[in-house]
Amino acid sequence: MSHNLWGTPEEAKPLSGSVRKLVSTVLGADAAAVNRIPAADVRLSEVRLSDQDRAALERIVGQNYVSTEHEQRLRRARGKSYPDLLDWRSGRVIDAPDAVVAPGTEEEVERILRWCTEQRVAVVPFGGGTSVVGGVAPRAGALRAVISLDLARFDALEDVDTVSMEATLGAGLSGPHAELKLAEHGLQIGHFPQSFPYASIGGYAATRSSGQNSAGYGRFDEMVRELTVVTPVGITRVGYRAPASAAGPDLRQLFLGSEGTLGVITRVRLRVHPIPEVKRYEAFSFPSFAKGAEAMRRVVQTGTGPTVLRLSDEIESSINLSSTDKIGDSEDADSGCLLLTMYEGSAEHTRSRHEETRSLLLALGGVSRGEGPVRQWERGRFGAPVLRDGLLDQGAVCETFETATEWSNIGGVKKAVTEAVGGSLAESGTSAIIMCHISHVYEGGCSLYFTVIAGQRGEDPASQWWKAKEAACRAMVDNGATITHHHAVGTDHRPWVQPDMGELGSAILGSVKKTLDPAGILNPDKLF
Repeated sequence: MSHNLWGTPEEAKPLSGSVRKLVSTVLGADAAAVNRIPAADVRLSEVRLSDQDRAALERIVGQNYVSTEHEQRLRRARGKSYPDLLDWRSGRVIDAPDAVVAPGTEEEVERILRWCTEQRVAVVPFGGGTSVVGGVAPRAGALRAVISLDLARFDALEDVDTVSMEATLGAGLSGPHAELKLAEHGLQIGHFPQSFPYASIGGYAATRSSGQNSAGYGRFDEMVRELTVVTPVGITRVGYRAPASAAGPDLRQLFLGSEGTLGVITRVRLRVHPIPEVKRYEAFSFPSFAKGAEAMRRVVQTGTGPTVLRLSDEIESSINLSSTDKIGDSEDADSGCLLLTMYEGSAEHTRSRHEETRSLLLALGGVSRGEGPVRQWERGRFGAPVLRDGLLDQGAVCETFETATEWSNIGGVKKAVTEAVGGSLAESGTSAIIMCHISHVYEGGCSLYFTVIAGQRGEDPASQWWKAKEAACRAMVDNGATITHHHAVGTDHRPWVQPDMGELGSAILGSVKKTLDPAGILNPDKLF
């Protein structure tokens, strides 16, 4: 990806005329100039590692796999959140890792971690760089320098068990490359987060990623059979003895969601699935978000089994955000809330699941909209983040955040978060378009995913956003929702994570941290 864009220049999607008019007239976002600073002109922090330090790292991994070049440091200095992208336009000095190191074996990773422990150098594991919560920010904490530990060389499909339906993949494999390698065996993971084109297998595990097919295949952490993790005090494999065990607590759960703070995930063994023979699609509309959410709950608790189940609220449906080609051009703006369903598998299995789900949704007041809206969403589902670059060029705030709560609580959480964010942005002098959808569902509850578009105000638009983000986080905590469902904690959510963990829970994890990482070199200032 480009350092200052979600994707590449070739992926750029110009804003449609209707969207430009919307953000200009309604939000007052009409930038006089596009402030994209070329990579060569970005000022980075000075390298704090000495020639002796670099030589020591080169002795571990080889001269070709250590770099202090401007371009290499630049690309690992930030993730892809709205504040991250604003930083590239600010003209300020960007704090960057002092070096990029790319080991090729677990033994090399272990030697690097031991050296960094001795030399008081922080280590930030790096996969696809798609974090939207500051997860790859190169914080040194109290240490003297920081390196970015790039896992790109861990890129093999190491084995495939077509009887047990499991496969072992390197943590540095990107989502598309992993699926292509598995496709040679007629298999897939079926994990498609919006970051899919760039995110990595290790990143999925380290953040408890959730993909858009989660209704059918579950979250990524549910797919993980085994992890190999390198820590400063040794290498461990967790979960490898059997698919299920009662031999004490499940240690996989220590590292799933640990965001590189407890160890470096180098390989992941996963449950995989046959590539589906058939896909079936149907969209429905409901008169309100509450009725649509109630229908989703009934589908999940009945167990009819869609692979994709996604509900957009009235605003998101009217703007047609589910399509990257026709955003703002909805021909059916008064159709209520759009619910998308998709089914994957054999012809008979998809037919039976589709028919049972369809009957239930129609009985609960849904109106069929055919398969077109779902196919349209599927074609464009990875392109929505690219639109943020054009909105920033236009002078707009554009960011997302998410939470999760019980079905009985979603109305209160949605209302509280929407009012908190809208009120904060109104105080800064802009109205806001705040949209919400549900795309990850469980028997007891679901996630709520918010998209916010507003006008940038003041000389520091990042400060404007942080106030709104703080208001959103406070509303989540005060209303009994989690601070994050699948974006992870990073730096951005760290001040708000205590209610999720509890005081004793935090102390327990702190003890594990001290055991595995006694010098505190692993991804400082994240999660803990």
